[in-house]
Amino acid sequence: MKNHILELINQEKEREEKTINLIASENYTSKDILKATGSILTNKYAEGYPAKRYYAGCEIIDKIEQFSIEQAKKTFCAAHVNVQPHSGSSANIAVYFSNLKNGDTILGMSLSSGGHLTHGHKVNFSGKIFNFIPYNVSPENEHLDYNEIRILAEQHKPKMIVAGASAYSKIIDFAQISKIAKDNKCLLFSDMAHIAGLVAAKLHPSPIPVSDFVSSTTHKTLRGPRGGFICCKAEYGKNIDKTVMPGLQGGPLMHIIAAKAIAFQNAQTKKFKDYIDQVLKNAKIMSKTFQDLGYRIVSGGTDNHLFLIDLRNKNISGKQAEELLEQCNINVNRNTIPFDPASPNNPSGIRIGTPAITTRKMTENDCITIVHWINEIINNKTNENFLKKVKAKIEEFCKKFSIY
Repeated sequence: MKNHILELINQEKEREEKTINLIASENYTSKDILKATGSILTNKYAEGYPAKRYYAGCEIIDKIEQFSIEQAKKTFCAAHVNVQPHSGSSANIAVYFSNLKNGDTILGMSLSSGGHLTHGHKVNFSGKIFNFIPYNVSPENEHLDYNEIRILAEQHKPKMIVAGASAYSKIIDFAQISKIAKDNKCLLFSDMAHIAGLVAAKLHPSPIPVSDFVSSTTHKTLRGPRGGFICCKAEYGKNIDKTVMPGLQGGPLMHIIAAKAIAFQNAQTKKFKDYIDQVLKNAKIMSKTFQDLGYRIVSGGTDNHLFLIDLRNKNISGKQAEELLEQCNINVNRNTIPFDPASPNNPSGIRIGTPAITTRKMTENDCITIVHWINEIINNKTNENFLKKVKAKIEEFCKKFSIY
């Protein structure tokens, strides 16, 4: 009997190979990371921490987790690291719960300005449990308004400020936010989930030296497995660890922790730095090419791996664009733009990211080609024959760029 799930996995592999993936939070892992995630390590329960387990038979498991911790510390110059969080969101929960009480006031970047659900949105646990005060980008240039953050901190006296974003294309001045936190005697928690690869490659300022806590995912720009981790100052390490386990999680996913170690190691290489450098070059050329074709880029451009396009002058919504492009084998995600008049379910923009296409070794000329295809698809959105022809071209184009 054929295994139905294995058949579906093969179908997904075929879909990925035929698709140009511009979703900023997605990437392709290496073969070694795939091997680790599918390894026999998934068999082992290992509640607790190295040398402090609640199960027998963890001698080798301890070495794996300790190695993963050491590699994360080395990659990010962190005093203390916990590699057990199952995701970025669970890492964020642990940071909040480790030092705050229900109802405490926190400043966080609003979702509409580029923040994440876990930075205080009312539908998320963060916004339900804590009193989040949102800060926004400037209406003038759509850059972070550090003066507003300072004013809000002085006015509301938060216990914590959250820095970091999921849809913000400019360099974040963590040092300036750190000064605001210090001046107002509150903790600074930075979420670097999107830019962790850039930070590891030293192509974006690191939040770690100036933050009390830093959370991240290991996928996205790090090219690791889906998972999370937390870096913090040494004095907070014990509290973070006991909040993650037994406070929030049980057994760690040791196959994922092993894969995280490989990702941390890879991020220390010159090859990885060159990769991130190309990610940035690709994002810049795509952003500029869209601008040359008459698209408005939020914040005026990009300094990292992603950017947002305001589609209001193109007579198409973000959701319509996402569905139209998917029909032609290009994946983007609909996204709100700052001060968006439309609803989050059908926003005015789309988010574009270059990590995945760069992993497939696409460079600037390929990016220009992709932008022109997107423009042609949007301009011919009702021409079914044209869309079919473009889809065929894209499938043929993708054959030149292997995922593995």
